[in-house]
Amino acid sequence: MRKIGIVGAGQAGLQLGLGLLKNGYQVVITSNQTPDQIRNGRVTSSQCMFDRALENERALGIDFWKDAPPVEGIQFSLVPGGQTAMQWSSRLDRPAQSIDQRVKMPRWMTEFEKAGGELRIADVDMAGLEALEQECDLVIVASGKGEIGKLFQRDETRSPFDKPQRSLALTYVHGMEPRKEHSAVNFNLMPGVGEYFVFPALTLSGPCEIMVFEGIPGGPMDNWANVKSPQEHLAESLRILKEFVPEEYARSKDCVLTDDLGILAGRFPPTVRKPVLALPNGAVALGMGDSVCLNDPITGQGSNNASHCAAAYLTAILEHGDRPYDAAFMQATFDRYWDYAQFVVGWTNNMLLPPPEHMVKILGTAQQNQKVAHWFVNGFNDPRTYFPTITDPALTDAFLAEAMGAAA
Repeated sequence: MRKIGIVGAGQAGLQLGLGLLKNGYQVVITSNQTPDQIRNGRVTSSQCMFDRALENERALGIDFWKDAPPVEGIQFSLVPGGQTAMQWSSRLDRPAQSIDQRVKMPRWMTEFEKAGGELRIADVDMAGLEALEQECDLVIVASGKGEIGKLFQRDETRSPFDKPQRSLALTYVHGMEPRKEHSAVNFNLMPGVGEYFVFPALTLSGPCEIMVFEGIPGGPMDNWANVKSPQEHLAESLRILKEFVPEEYARSKDCVLTDDLGILAGRFPPTVRKPVLALPNGAVALGMGDSVCLNDPITGQGSNNASHCAAAYLTAILEHGDRPYDAAFMQATFDRYWDYAQFVVGWTNNMLLPPPEHMVKILGTAQQNQKVAHWFVNGFNDPRTYFPTITDPALTDAFLAEAMGAAA
C-alpha cells in the first residue's frame, strides 16, 4: 500500500487526504494546530465556494453542511464617490456556500482520523520534510501561507506582481439586514478606493455575514494597521461603508461581531510558484494549493482553487499507479491543475488593475441584458467560461452584440 505524506490540514490537504483514504492509500497529514486550536482560533479566510468546488466535496461524501445559508446570486454595484452609478444582479444556477474554516477543518480532521488517516500535530521545516519523505512514497506541501510554502521558487513568468495589490480585511458579523430579492455576494467597486463584498456564511455561532474589504494600498481603505482591538476593527469596517458604500452601511449599521476572533487584516502579493521542491537529501516534494498558486481574494476563488487542485492531484495520483513519484510526475501533476488555474490567475490579476474599456462594456451591458448578467455571474463557478471573450475587445463586442440581438 502506497503512503502519501501531506503537510497542511486546510481545504486542499484534507480534501486530498480524504480522497486518497477512500481509494486505499495510507495517508499522514501534518498540521501545526490541533482541531481544538483551529476551532478556538482566528478566522483564516472568507471561503465562498461555488458549485463545481462543492461537487468535489459531495463526491467524497464530506459535504456536512447542507443546511448552511446559501449564496444564491451575485450583485454588482459601481459606487464612485459614495453614489451608486450602476447596479445589477443575477442568480447562480446552483447556490454557493461559505463555511468558516474553524467549523469545517476540525470536522474534516476528525473524519480523516475516523477513516484511518494519521494526523500529526507538528511544525514541519526542511528537516521535517526530509524525514517525512523517508517514510512516504510521496510528500505534498499544502501549507501555502506558512513559511514552508515559501520554500518553493517564485515563477517570475506567471507572477506579474512583486508586492501586495490590496490591503485586505475580513469582518464576520451578526445582525445585518438581508437582501430583499435573494441571498447574494454583494460586490461593490469604488474606483480609486478599492472593492467591498459581503455574503452569507456559517460560523461557530450560526449563520452570519462576512464582510471583505479590498483597499488600494495607501488609499482611504488602508487603515487596518492602526486598528488595535476587535471593536475598533468593526468600527473601521462601518466607517468605510458609511463613507464609500452608503447602501451597504444602511443594512450593516447595527451589526455586531460574531466573536472577537472573527476578524482578520493583512496583505500579500499574488504569487505562482514552481511546484517541485528539491530537498537537501536529493529527494523532491510537490507543492499544491496556495503553496504554488496564491491568488488575491478579489474574485473569491481561493478555496475553489484549493478544491480543484486537490481533485486534479487525486486523479493524477490514482492514474499513476505504482510508478515512482519523480520530479516529472510532480510537474505533470501541477500542469494538470494549471490547465484550469491559469484562467483563474489571469482573470484575478486583471481584476486588480484598472478595467479596460471592453470589460466596462460587459458590466454596463449586464445592467440591461440578463443573458450577459447571467453569463458573468455564473462565470465565478467556472472562470474558464470567460475566455477568450474577455481577452479581446473584438470578441467582447461580438458576444455583446449577439446577446443584445437575442434580447431584441
